[in-house]
Amino acid sequence: MDANYQRFSSSLQWLAENYLDQPSLQQIAAQSNLSAHHFQRQFTQWVGVSPKRFVESLSVAHARQLLSAGASVLDASLDAGLSSPSRLHDLFIRHETLTPGEYKRGGRGIVIHHGVHDTLFGRVLVADSERGLLALSFLERGGELTALEQLQKRLPHAEYQVDETRTAALVQRVFSAAAGGEIRLLLAGSPFQIKVWQALLALPSGARCSYGQLATAIDCPRGSRAVGTAVGANPLAVLIPCHRVIRADTGLGGYRWGLQRKLALQAWELGLQA
Repeated sequence: MDANYQRFSSSLQWLAENYLDQPSLQQIAAQSNLSAHHFQRQFTQWVGVSPKRFVESLSVAHARQLLSAGASVLDASLDAGLSSPSRLHDLFIRHETLTPGEYKRGGRGIVIHHGVHDTLFGRVLVADSERGLLALSFLERGGELTALEQLQKRLPHAEYQVDETRTAALVQRVFSAAAGGEIRLLLAGSPFQIKVWQALLALPSGARCSYGQLATAIDCPRGSRAVGTAVGANPLAVLIPCHRVIRADTGLGGYRWGLQRKLALQAWELGLQA
């Protein structure tokens, strides 16, 4: 899986930089040193949509259309109380938060089960508790220890146990298009971070939202920079969909786990909706 991610993430990055030229299948395939037929088949199998469909999804008109709809869709979702529960594909996401006291005490009394697993988008560290999933973080090669240390800094007084059987089941549910059911999240952050993350949970699959629109949705219209910082601190990749946040000019913006992975996740969602 990781090898496919590395191969096609480079293709996705190239497409993001060249889609305005409407490159042909042959031009796209040449970036991976594959024949057009072989590239088309493997790209479609892994990403879930054809290269042509993905190029279309990156067009400026499409991005602007999604962006213009993003604020109203997000506001409507929040007004309707859809921030909990929220829907991601066939998963229902319910969440609760650590109380301010629990967060201040660094998670004392909470047992956290963690494991590292391969996914379509590279390796992830997963951390779960009886009350819900605390972290799903993509890893760079050899970054397992660093990611675990960062998690432990957030909740230094929790008890940490390796349990890859438990976390493997969660990974399967998150990344399998056929999976369903409910996943519970336990959000551990500052009140402002949690407010931003709850707004992200209300953003429908396939939609896009700018940092400014997200700030307006949480009644902090001048707080785009602070919102961006909270988005970047998101501990739950995919499930709290910070990959759906783009710049006001329709550019990709940043992404904690790399722009290639952000593109790959957007393409994956597009494929699940196809």
